[in-house]
Amino acid sequence: MPKKQINSKSTKYIFITGGVLSSLGKGIASASISLILKQMGFSVTIMKLDPYINVDPGTMNPFQHGEVFVTDDGAETDLDLGHYERFLGHSLNKNNNHTTGQVYFEVISKERRGHYLGKTVQVIPHITDEIKHRIKIFDGEYDFVLIEIGGTVGDIESLPFLESQRQMNLELGYKRVLNIHLTYVPYIRSAGEVKTKPTQHSVKTLMEYGIKPDILLCRSESKLPKDVRQKIALFCSVEENSVIEVPDVDHTIYEVPIAFAKRELANIILGKLGMPIPSLELETWIKFVNRIKYPKNEVKIALVGKYTKYRDSYKSIIEAFIHAGSINNAKINLELINSENLNEDNIEEMLAGVEGVLVGPGFGNRGIEGKIAAIKYIRENNIPFFGICLGMQCAVIEFARNVCGLPNANSSEFEKNDFNVIDLMDEQKKIKDKGGTMRLGAYPCKIKTETKAFEAYKEENISERHRHRYELNNSFRDVLESKGMILSGLSPDEKLVEIVELKDHPWFVGVQFHPELKSRAVTGHPLFINFIKAVLNKKKIEHKD
Repeated sequence: MPKKQINSKSTKYIFITGGVLSSLGKGIASASISLILKQMGFSVTIMKLDPYINVDPGTMNPFQHGEVFVTDDGAETDLDLGHYERFLGHSLNKNNNHTTGQVYFEVISKERRGHYLGKTVQVIPHITDEIKHRIKIFDGEYDFVLIEIGGTVGDIESLPFLESQRQMNLELGYKRVLNIHLTYVPYIRSAGEVKTKPTQHSVKTLMEYGIKPDILLCRSESKLPKDVRQKIALFCSVEENSVIEVPDVDHTIYEVPIAFAKRELANIILGKLGMPIPSLELETWIKFVNRIKYPKNEVKIALVGKYTKYRDSYKSIIEAFIHAGSINNAKINLELINSENLNEDNIEEMLAGVEGVLVGPGFGNRGIEGKIAAIKYIRENNIPFFGICLGMQCAVIEFARNVCGLPNANSSEFEKNDFNVIDLMDEQKKIKDKGGTMRLGAYPCKIKTETKAFEAYKEENISERHRHRYELNNSFRDVLESKGMILSGLSPDEKLVEIVELKDHPWFVGVQFHPELKSRAVTGHPLFINFIKAVLNKKKIEHKD
């Protein structure tokens, strides 16, 4: 079907800001609004504007920032882009995430090149012009561009982005720009009532910046009474039907679009922009959600990693399990286990009752021996195993040590010796600046037939996203294969090993890439789907015995 031609003057911009406190769910709200507009037949993309001065989150600690979401074109971005892709069902790119660091870096670079012809470079207009240029990068390509501004209204870091939002309201007008503000209406248990004052103050701050919200999304623990919504509308100068309550969902974030649809949020948006209101198709989405809420089966999976204190460090993996669970009609009880706490003496106790194990990605030698101990136990006890990136590398190290008779096998990331079965790529050995220099983005892989990987993908040629520096050392390929390790996925030139498997095991697959980054709501990802399927099959066989 040919792509619809969109007049650049018809692209609509929806800004989503947040107030009162962080972690209210701007990312989920943005993704949910995008989904319902898409399901009405509109073309939609979402952009995240991040106020931090880092150029990107690639060098940030996962405990502080959560996972780094990598796009096909190799951009290291905010984890909210993962939500956008999972809800929208299509890939985004480097133009969907912009940071203060990127904006200032570009403006300063232009100044050094003499671009501004001797002018004094200032926040207004030079920084705001650069921000607006980035916001308009999709102009004419989509019906809707949603822009989520990170942080909370009142933060000093977000001011240039909010000023750019104000200017776009002025330049494009109310028929092309809509302002949505997500705020918090707390319930004070001792008083027995909800309080609107935080929302009033948040909107007041936003209006001091010259931005009047068109729609208020009010997060609350429960449904807001009509008189409370009327009060918010009056004091915040917003129409009553545009004060939308957003209570906590019962089971899953994927219920939020359904909640928005019930409150006719898309109809309100389209009405304010003077657009026709098509019918909304959410039947497939509702079936997907119902399988999450009311599954027929249940399995216990352990995620062994180094960043388990902060679940957002593994956000895409957690969501990929939810997708795969829905598709397999199973509830995934996911237990996060810190690999630093694992050793060969306690491994049986720590993995008691676990029916499948995913050993996760990461960097550095902390917790590595715990991962290796877990993999040894998994391999010897025929527990379905899934290794991602560092998890795959640890599987190779464990196999080399305990099956191939190389007790000193290791990665040069942890210990340099003559048995580095995992080693740096040659081009990585020359790199000194760390930011954005790994093997990043989508790379092709050719899969061997009659393997678990082929059984999952059902095709020989795939493309998956990477974020790493170390690879399986080709010098050890022969010894690994001779002892039963299958190198089931290779780069097209066969120089890099992308997937490893083991013979005579229910499901033992390690991948160099990050399949979780391409898992989508409704459709999931082939490897996660087949992993859960293998766990269920093994469970069924054991119960028959």
